[in-house]
Amino acid sequence: TENRLYIGWFGVLMIPTLLTATSVFIIAFVAAPPVDIDGIREPVAGSLLYGNNIISGAIIPSSAAIGIHFYPIWEAASLDEWLYNGGPYELIVLHFILGVCCYIGREWELSYRLGMRPWISVAFTAPVAAAAAVFVIYPIGQGSFSDGMPLGISGTFNFMLVFQAEHN
Repeated sequence: TENRLYIGWFGVLMIPTLLTATSVFIIAFVAAPPVDIDGIREPVAGSLLYGNNIISGAIIPSSAAIGIHFYPIWEAASLDEWLYNGGPYELIVLHFILGVCCYIGREWELSYRLGMRPWISVAFTAPVAAAAAVFVIYPIGQGSFSDGMPLGISGTFNFMLVFQAEHN
């Protein structure tokens, strides 16, 4: 704790997971091909190279054909299939949730090392719980990551409207 930048054991896991989530998000937002979100062979384009702008662009959730199954890159027959089925969405969301949980652990770890009470890490668990509810718990409850919130501005508003329509 004498260093100016504290990494800690949670940071050892946090840094690669958040860097992975961030880099895949940027690459997918700019250049990902259309995703067959409904599983009916009608792909939805969300990236900038496929005609979207910053407002309308989004990372499209995984295909309904994948459902709630864990879909890492090596489970697909090819990279094109993984992209077509929306693999980047699951990769981003799961790495992001793990990285943010490690950030909370890092805050707790630093306060423990400094002999402080861990209330800052406790306070920041509320937004983490909200993100986990929207990106992980809700899709599991619906039975498919295709029901998750698209990662973009218009995708967020679309998710809110669909959520209200389906659960009102």
